[in-house]
Amino acid sequence: MIKHGIDQDALITRFSQASAQQGEALRKAVNEATLKALQGRELTLANIKQVLGTVAKAASTGAAGSALPPADVEGLLAKAFAGMDSALAQAVQAHRKALQQLVDQGASLRETQLKKAVSDIEKMEDSLFAAVRKAAAGAAPSLEGPWAGVLQAMQGKGTGTGALASATVEQLMDDAQKSLKHGRSLGLRASQAMLDGYTALVSGVLIGLSDALQPAAAAAAPGRSRKA
Repeated sequence: MIKHGIDQDALITRFSQASAQQGEALRKAVNEATLKALQGRELTLANIKQVLGTVAKAASTGAAGSALPPADVEGLLAKAFAGMDSALAQAVQAHRKALQQLVDQGASLRETQLKKAVSDIEKMEDSLFAAVRKAAAGAAPSLEGPWAGVLQAMQGKGTGTGALASATVEQLMDDAQKSLKHGRSLGLRASQAMLDGYTALVSGVLIGLSDALQPAAAAAAPGRSRKA
């Protein structure tokens, strides 16, 4: 089944058949599936929640069919959480870059569209935890312990998404204040046109960020020879 651009059956199969040593491969698979789904739609908070919910449910369903002991299943679910977290952190980064472009040109974060964008950034981590809690609540009884362990651990140390979101909002607010102080402002027409196209802009930025990471990942792959 493909829902929200995600091949759920493929993820379910990977988790149900994974060995304890395949955790990192699962993390990458979850990251790629989440990122690809996010790239295929406007990067609104509602769409992000849909994607996270679908991925978390697929991982949970697959893990429920695993023959591994609870401790190993918890490890696999932790990797699933990490994969979603790293993909969501890229979404935060895309919002940061898009908003920075507008702030640098004089747009105010008090504008309705940008005020909502900043609010959405602040809600990213909560959306991730909410999606995982919902998947855990609907999971088989055998996953109650593993999911509880993952959630407790992640709530204790925090997520990459949460840390980046906090730093992003703080930086944007500071830059917006500086722009206001120096009197930079967009013309009303130009400002509204850019604001209306914000979700398309941030979606394009996310695709660009992901494309930029591909060559770097390929170059870092083991066994890859370098050209002089």
